[in-house]
Amino acid sequence: MSTDSADVLTSLTTLRDYIRWAAGRFTAAGLFFGHGNPTALDEAAALILHTLHQPYDLVDYYVETHVTRAERQQLLEVIELRISSRKPVAYITHEARFANLSFYVDERVLVPRSSIAELIQERFSPWIDATQVMRVLDLCTGSACIAIACAYAFPEAIVDAVELSADALEVAAINVAKHELEGEVQLWASDLFNALPPAQYDIIVSNPPYVAVREWQQLPAEFHAEPEMGFTGGESGLDIVLRILVQARDFLSPQGILVVEVGSSAETLQSTFPTVPFYWLHFEQGCEGVFLLTAEQLTQFQLIFKEAVA
Repeated sequence: MSTDSADVLTSLTTLRDYIRWAAGRFTAAGLFFGHGNPTALDEAAALILHTLHQPYDLVDYYVETHVTRAERQQLLEVIELRISSRKPVAYITHEARFANLSFYVDERVLVPRSSIAELIQERFSPWIDATQVMRVLDLCTGSACIAIACAYAFPEAIVDAVELSADALEVAAINVAKHELEGEVQLWASDLFNALPPAQYDIIVSNPPYVAVREWQQLPAEFHAEPEMGFTGGESGLDIVLRILVQARDFLSPQGILVVEVGSSAETLQSTFPTVPFYWLHFEQGCEGVFLLTAEQLTQFQLIFKEAVA
């Protein structure tokens, strides 16, 4: 044990001490926080509380409690692992929160963090009558967090979750089983709509790869710990998004809606289709880059979308 570690183990005694110290270490190391924990303090709290098997909403009284010598050593190890590996906390703890639900994650899937969670919790209000939602399709499901959250939001609906990556489907299956939703969420190995049987969905929702290759290359190391396949959407970032726009209408019910996150490629998408009235959703978190189109709008602009991918 180094002298510095011995000093930390001796001088820091409470949960609050270790959260504060870890946050300082993370900031000094220049870590990036963009995987569900917006600040160094949030990141430190998430890592430390999970390591000690404590809830994320632990009341202040317990934050002042002392940790044992063995627990302190364990905390030092995970704090140093976060710094040395540059892996998001979720890959260290194998847990991520989405729509107030817990999901298993590892390096086979992106860490859940989409602002679409807020929309799901609101049951896509006011854009659709929740009582009429009978089928939901989640494209590029990854960990299946969106599909599973939708299954909770619409308990009477059938939810289909599509993923091309076999590795990601394995993680999705873990989460479907974890939430005991095998009868409500169906996983499909498919390249978008290609392997799906004909169906009419009331909601098609997707957080697809949408980052331009050049932009992805410049992202912080934490992002490069995630699978590139879940990030990059070609040179423009829109390769997969355009395919969704072309094909989605055939799978939407007449009153259905399409919701897609395009993040940093929002400006590129809007400039590519200046006449298309994408509705850009706003969230309490302040996140941007999620659009909504109705089935009627997809029909109206179908030719324009097809010409873009021809």
